[in-house]
Parts: sequence; structure tokens; C-alpha cells
Amino acid sequence: MGATHDRYEPVIGLEVHVQLSTASKIFCGCATRYGAPPNTQVCPICLGYPGALPTLNAGAVELAARAALALGCDVHPRSVFARKHYFYPDLPKGYQISQYDRPLATGGALVIRLDDGSAKSIGITRVHLEEDAGKSTHGPDGTRVDFNRCGLPLIEIVSEPDLASPREAYLYLSALKRTLEYLEVSDCNMEEGSLRCDANVSLRRRGESRMGTKTEVKNVNSFRYVEAALAFEIGRQAEILERGQAVVHETLLWDSGRGEARAMRSKELSHDYRYFPEPDLEPLDLDPAWLEGIRGELPESPAARAARFEAAYSLPEYDAGVLTTTRPLADWFEAAVAAFDDPKEVSNWVMGEVLRIANERGEPVALSPEPRPISPAALAELLALKAAGTISGSAAKEVLAVIVETRRGAGEIVRERGLEQVSDEDALGAEIDAVIAAHPDEVAAFRGGKQGLIGFFVGQVMKRTGGQANPQLVNRLLREKLVG
Repeated sequence: MGATHDRYEPVIGLEVHVQLSTASKIFCGCATRYGAPPNTQVCPICLGYPGALPTLNAGAVELAARAALALGCDVHPRSVFARKHYFYPDLPKGYQISQYDRPLATGGALVIRLDDGSAKSIGITRVHLEEDAGKSTHGPDGTRVDFNRCGLPLIEIVSEPDLASPREAYLYLSALKRTLEYLEVSDCNMEEGSLRCDANVSLRRRGESRMGTKTEVKNVNSFRYVEAALAFEIGRQAEILERGQAVVHETLLWDSGRGEARAMRSKELSHDYRYFPEPDLEPLDLDPAWLEGIRGELPESPAARAARFEAAYSLPEYDAGVLTTTRPLADWFEAAVAAFDDPKEVSNWVMGEVLRIANERGEPVALSPEPRPISPAALAELLALKAAGTISGSAAKEVLAVIVETRRGAGEIVRERGLEQVSDEDALGAEIDAVIAAHPDEVAAFRGGKQGLIGFFVGQVMKRTGGQANPQLVNRLLREKLVG
């Protein structure tokens, strides 16, 4: 299989459907709340009753424009809605209102960082608005249809076929998700269907420019499954080509349980959908000044913020990448650094203890509606005590856990529990003198070259002080006395 793969190269493009974070649907006032009882968030408009007319949701347009501008697309002053016809039980009108030849936006790109650290620009073909269909659930007692999803506002983001491997597809989806979350365009919750992906893939012989026949893999509900589905389909197509047969232009359904894709139907072409302009909606005309206002309000992108964290805070690339995974986490980190000016120390604690506690509690790190799992100011107070030598690193972790549970201040907890380190040089000097006097053989061995015995002496001093001596200070004082 490896040699076979070496003879071909994959050409991959992704179609990503993103549910916009609006309170109501795109063409009616029905709610978009997830998890409502089936068929309770519907009305004559989204159910396609005769004579019911759609009204475009301005909030959906704004979110779509925000996403398109952030991806560097050209947002067109005029776009046109169209009817996309196909028959399926969860599409009550018999067509989907979408955009076709005159979409909201075209062009653009998303830069991804590959595993070797290099950057690659993935072109964006188009971003357009459309409505969602309903949901069919298949079971032994038949098929049930829930129309609650009908009319949910979507944008479809279509990439250029610039992705050259399943891994690149995974990285692209991860970067796109982060970008959309930073924009607050969508929650991108794949489990709730807020982000869905169809993957198009074909093979061509290496060195050739002619494209092969592509297939589309649908029903892929996680980024890892996209990667696995593409790897499976690349292998399947390679075997077909090696047998001298032709790849069929078809739509495949990914079965994550079996780890394989199976044929669903022959792939439709655009003329199969019988597109024509939606007669019940006027063309969408956007004011250029309004678009510029949105552009001016765009937040810093995840990639730009990570680069700034590296430059402004002298953080390693890895730290910057972790800390900018989500916008709330990046905001939390910057608030903590503003309160305690040691970015690397803050980074270590955020990536370690703070994220660990957040994961254990099943909640993300965030600043609003209230800071969690701990406030940046509370962490800053704790780190200041540690930096001053008032408490040790292990004691700081103990105090952090108490702060999270009680919301009390670090200083109060340290005093109450008697966790202050002994940092008085005279008091520690007396303890060190006692240890040296009690272990003459070890002192002689240390002075004879066995430098590793310093740990033994530090341990003895810590034992005499009940573990409350400042270990760094003890280490320094011991070396001065032992060498002297």
C-alpha cells in the first residue's frame, strides 16, 4: 500500500457548514435552542406552508459578514438567494434556500501551521448563507423527522482543493474552528451539529496537474474522523486505480464504528439541484460603510495573538499556541499577566494547574460571567507569595486548590494553615549548624568531592524545620557553610 500511495497524491477540499449564533432562525422568528422537544420550534415559514414568506435575519447576515471578512474574503455589495431543489423527508419545502452563483463572499484564505512549524495558506473559494434542513433519525421502527433544525442559519465555507493530506485537513479544521470561536460567530459544537464537514478528495499521479475523479465523504462528526475518513478514501481510490479501474463520482457515508466509508448515492452536479433565484427574497445589498464598520471591530485572530504572545511576552511557540486555543483563555492569561508581571511563570501555572483544575471541574477557563476556575487576581496574589519566598511551590499548589473551592484570598489561607516558609537567615543558620555538627562523616565526604550529598543535608534541615524552611535559601546557606 505504501508504494501505491507514493505513486499518487491526494487533492482535498472541504465544505464546512457552520451554524450561526443567533437567537432566531434565518427566515423566521422560531428559536434556535438546542435540545428542545422535536417539532416544537417550528412555524408555517420553516415548515414550508404555502403562502408563508421568509424574512431575512439581519443578525445572521452580520455574523456571516464577520466570518467572511476575517477570512480575507471579498464580501460582495450584492448577493442573491437561490432555491436548491432536492427531495428528502427532512426538507419540507422540497428545496433549500441557499446562495449559488452570487454568494455573499468569495476569495480569501486561512493560514495553518503544519507539524514541522511551517505555514501554509489554504484558499477559501466562497462563503455563503443558507438555511439548514431538518433531522431524520433512523431506527428499527422506521424513520422519525424532527423539523426543529429547519431554517437554522448556516454559512457554508468552501475551501480550495489546497489540502494535500488528511493531517492538513485536520489542521485546517482546527484553525477554522478557533477563528470562528474567536469571532463569536458560532459555538462550533460538533456534538450539537453547529459545525459539520463534508470532505472532497481525489487522487492524481504525482507530478501531473490533471485532477482525478473526486468523491465526497459525508456524515463526519469529528475532526479525527475527517482525518480517518480521508485516509480510508485515499487508500480505497488508490487500490481502484492500481487495478486499472475508474473511480466513481459519488457521495460516501462515513461509518465511524466500522472505520470505513460506503456508497450513499451518485454525486449530484449543480444542474441536478435546478437552482434558480429565490422569488420571495430581494437581493441582499450591503452598505460598504457598514462592512467597514464590522471590519474595524474584528478581534485579533488566533494566529496573530499567538505571534504577539511570543513577541511581547517572550513565550515559547508551544506556550503561545496553548494559551490562544480559545479567546477566553487568552483573555484570562493576559489579565493574570497584568496583575503579576512574569509571563512565563503565569504561563506555566495556567497551562499546568489552572487548566488541570478546569478540566477536572468540567468547565473552561473564562473571565465572564465570573472568572473561573479562579480569578487572575487571585492567581497573581498566590504567585507573588511564592516569588517572595513566603510559600514553597508545593504549598502554592495546595493553596490554589483551597482558593478554587472557597474563593478566599491566598494570604489568608497561608496564615491560617501555617504554610509560611522560614526565610530568616539567622534562624536557618542555627538549624544548619546543628545538622552539620550531627553528621561529620557526611560533611567530610561532601568536602571530599561527593557534591550529591547536598540533597541529604537539605533534607535534614527541612526535617528539623517541619518542612517550612525555604529550600533555595537552605541550599545556598549550606553550600556557604560546607565549603567554608
